[in-house]
Amino acid sequence: MKLAVVGGGSTYTPELIDGFARLRDTLPIEELVLVDPAADRLDLVGGLARRIFDRQGHPGRITTTSDVDAGVADADAVLLQLRVGGQAARNQDETWPLECGCVGQETTGAGGLAKALRTVPVVLDIAERVRRANPDAWIIDFTNPVGIVTRALLQAGHKAVGLCNVAIGFQRKFAKLLEVAPADVHLNHVGLNHLSWELGVRLGGPEGEDVLPKLLAEHGDAIADDLRLPRAVLDRLGVVPSYYLRYFYAHDEVVRELGTKPSRAAEVAKMEAELLAMYGDPSLDEKPALLAKRGGAFYSEAAVDLAASLLGDGGSPVQVVNTYNNGTLPFLADDAVIEVQARVDRTGATPLAVPELDPLYAGLVANVTAYEELALEAALRGGRDRVFKALLAHPLIGQFEYADGLTDRLIAHNREHLAWA
Repeated sequence: MKLAVVGGGSTYTPELIDGFARLRDTLPIEELVLVDPAADRLDLVGGLARRIFDRQGHPGRITTTSDVDAGVADADAVLLQLRVGGQAARNQDETWPLECGCVGQETTGAGGLAKALRTVPVVLDIAERVRRANPDAWIIDFTNPVGIVTRALLQAGHKAVGLCNVAIGFQRKFAKLLEVAPADVHLNHVGLNHLSWELGVRLGGPEGEDVLPKLLAEHGDAIADDLRLPRAVLDRLGVVPSYYLRYFYAHDEVVRELGTKPSRAAEVAKMEAELLAMYGDPSLDEKPALLAKRGGAFYSEAAVDLAASLLGDGGSPVQVVNTYNNGTLPFLADDAVIEVQARVDRTGATPLAVPELDPLYAGLVANVTAYEELALEAALRGGRDRVFKALLAHPLIGQFEYADGLTDRLIAHNREHLAWA
């Protein structure tokens, strides 16, 4: 089995490598190729990756290349975890929207749209190269914004599934609070990527006892603290929203906070410099503790599980993924991409039935789905008017004056990445 990781020079790649090494019985990789245009980073990450494999006794071979075509040749699956423009572009995504009083974030709002515009054309070009190299290869997308990028891939006819670590993060946290094995926790996870709610937490299987009321009653304070939302919000909703919902439920508060401290991108850039220095130490043969602060917790376990199911019989039969709606949420078009529990096997991901969604959540999901459709149109076809319409449709913006100002700022800060600008 051969896997390629595009964006393999990322500083959190060692998290992925550690998972591949530990879970080699689930996903028996024979060859792993790390692909990245940043040769200096790739050398450091690749060296540590080989040492992690050696330490844990993994027999697989790890190679590195800056050539996408060479990297994906004959790959059975390709994981996408790239960031067009790097942390510098992310820093812009997180700062210029604040000038208009809107949240600055890399996956939602105006910053999220900027990232989509930069990313979709690059991802589609890579996907075409994968298809030419091996039309049967699966593409696993971890590149944000996952929902928009996955929809672009699926609409172009690629064998693709989107992956996010939010659901597995909740699963692990809830399992710890309940003092049970993570495999015993099954989430009624419903919504879109970075716009989802845990409507139920079931023990033993998808039809098991719902212990969400118990979780909220006994551990509501801890869960609320993690989400940085008031406990009263969880009690009144009776569900657990993704921490990304704070951008919607407490938008103005978040904007005020973001205006008083360095951007997350600036923090990550500093952290990355420290990590890369560590990776260059030839004695380091495990992921450093600092990596846990980088983000992407449990990404490796989720990626292994998904790849194992798509390529064989080693993964869990039911996983939370991003895939076509196909009637799952009846108020959305079939080709909308949703994030729900799905049955995953060699044929792909088939969403499981979900409870009827309360209008409180369904309305926001429909609104953001409409934005994502417009965002994808802007990413594929370009043009100021398409960017403006996507921004106007976003529920965190929604005002003509804001959308107009944000459009000018987005184009000005991303001109080098926009072929049409």
